[in-house]
Amino acid sequence: MSHSSAPAVSVVIPCHGYARYLPEAVSSVIAQTFDDWELVIVDDGSTDNTVEVAEALIAGHPDRRIRLLQQANAGVSAARNAGIEAGTGRYILPLDADDVIAATMLEKTVTVLDSNPGIAIASTDVFTFTDDDLPPQAMPLPAYSRELLLQRLIMFYCSLYRREAWQTVGGYDESMRAGEDWDFWIGCAEHGFDAHHIHELLFGARNKDTGLHLEAAENDLAIRARIVANHPSLFKPITRGWAQAVLSQDAEACLRDEHVPDDILTRAAEMDQFLGAVMALQRTARVQYYHIQRLERELAAHNGTAGPTVQRVPTAPAI
Repeated sequence: MSHSSAPAVSVVIPCHGYARYLPEAVSSVIAQTFDDWELVIVDDGSTDNTVEVAEALIAGHPDRRIRLLQQANAGVSAARNAGIEAGTGRYILPLDADDVIAATMLEKTVTVLDSNPGIAIASTDVFTFTDDDLPPQAMPLPAYSRELLLQRLIMFYCSLYRREAWQTVGGYDESMRAGEDWDFWIGCAEHGFDAHHIHELLFGARNKDTGLHLEAAENDLAIRARIVANHPSLFKPITRGWAQAVLSQDAEACLRDEHVPDDILTRAAEMDQFLGAVMALQRTARVQYYHIQRLERELAAHNGTAGPTVQRVPTAPAI
């Protein structure tokens, strides 16, 4: 289907080896109550059947503006930048191939940006879900604050923002393997772009045992040092000196608690506490789920009937 005008929103989905998840991510976009969007899927050098899955999704929805870009593996930042560059929407929504968005995500975030010219970014609360048919877990986030953003990541990567913010910042730092979204948001703040947080569960993040989010958590201090070095004017001299030492000298020694500036160490502790609470919720839910499944199997065996089949639908939990 041909479209004569540029869409309001360019949704960009980088995909590297996540063909099995891609249909769910794309379906969540197709289900949006706001339909003035285009979808750019970027195959980032996948070795699975990502291309075939993407092409089937495109063929299955000829009335939608969905297209596929292919590139050699260059990382999520490069894939996002390529997809954004290829898109034409005035607003950008990054979405990873293993995550989903609630049906009203675009409608509500577009409304914020359309009605507030001084706002460049619209973020939302998050719900996490797993591949185990567990109930989603709510992750409410604080209202946007530039000062708080420098302390910890308060906006997930999947937030709607104006194209000019991406152009002004220079896109995502392609040399960063993890933490690139936090670095990008801080770059936006550094250039005077403001944000608004919607206190609704509109973004669903898949909680897995692997992924860049775990790498980011494990390398939190090193990522913070890189962000400080990228935006030195926003941090104190002692913090800038520490960051330079981490990046140019004996990183392992510089990352020991006694060498980390108090502000960085305190902020890292807050992030560890936050991530720990989220993982504890997921572990508790997983144990409860498996216990229920075992009881249902025992009851089915006792009654001589087949156990129930549970199908996961990642919907936002009530809070």
